[in-house]
Amino acid sequence: MNQSMKLLIAMTALCLAPAITRAADLRLGIIGLDTSHVTAFTELLNNPKAKDHVPGARVVAAFKGGSADIPSSINRVEGYTAKLRDKYGVKICDTIEQLCGEVDAVLIESVDGRPHLAQARLVIAAKKPLYIDKPVAGTLRDALEIFRLAEAAGVPLFTSSSLRFAKDSQAVRAGSLGKVLRAETTSPATIDEHHPDLFWYGVHGCESLFTVMGTGCETVERRQTADGKILVTGKWKGGRTGIFREDAKYSGKATGEKGEAAVGTFDGYAPLVVEIVKFFQTQKSPVPAAETIELFAFMEAADESKRQGGKPVSLAEVLAKAGQKP
Repeated sequence: MNQSMKLLIAMTALCLAPAITRAADLRLGIIGLDTSHVTAFTELLNNPKAKDHVPGARVVAAFKGGSADIPSSINRVEGYTAKLRDKYGVKICDTIEQLCGEVDAVLIESVDGRPHLAQARLVIAAKKPLYIDKPVAGTLRDALEIFRLAEAAGVPLFTSSSLRFAKDSQAVRAGSLGKVLRAETTSPATIDEHHPDLFWYGVHGCESLFTVMGTGCETVERRQTADGKILVTGKWKGGRTGIFREDAKYSGKATGEKGEAAVGTFDGYAPLVVEIVKFFQTQKSPVPAAETIELFAFMEAADESKRQGGKPVSLAEVLAKAGQKP
């Protein structure tokens, strides 16, 4: 067999290989080494022997980041940096621009949502597909701007909490109950003074709520439970109701045309990491931008309702105030 024939056979085999095999060389970069997500995700991606290993991509570079005015951020950076560098062989870059030059796609993991817009600008300018961990931004206005920039540049963007991809919530989203008429979800909701109340941690339970309810929320009322916990009630088009309640556990229940089911559990990080890799391979987000924007408007409206003593606040009002154009 001559050399030309060998080359032809090799090229044909490459073309016929499954997409996931071809994507196995995806090089990922992480921005923000101040959350346990960076080591958890890297273990799932980089360690073939890990329980629930996710093939298709590897973390190869990272940028430290960190927020000096949030102790739970800045005090973790050096430890997570050392672990990524020493255990997983990840290259630590001095700048985000340098990181973008080393990778095929980027995960913004900074636990603080405030720097996400500035970080995303650089990634979008480099034309790298981008996943942003919760919260997508530190304000609703910044969230809108991130989505606007990504759309204008044609850069694929995906953002989500890991709670979205729990099996029970996904089953209901896929239609197991038919149309969902009412849902209530719970999660911890610790607050950080630099963020709207629910952006910091309540976003998890709110993400579960939107996973099963979908879009269409029109107004939000925020009150407190008898023991002082956050209670947010949303009214959806068609008389549907979605409720988020602060609680120590991740849980919930959805009621639909075909009955009731548990929702809102946490199944670990692997289901989310699977979706992240699939997103980088296909460059198609599993969550519509409009749904994520409405989710963050829901949480911002909850803060506005709190400021107004529990009065109903329209999502259209808070979106307009944040700069969304009609």
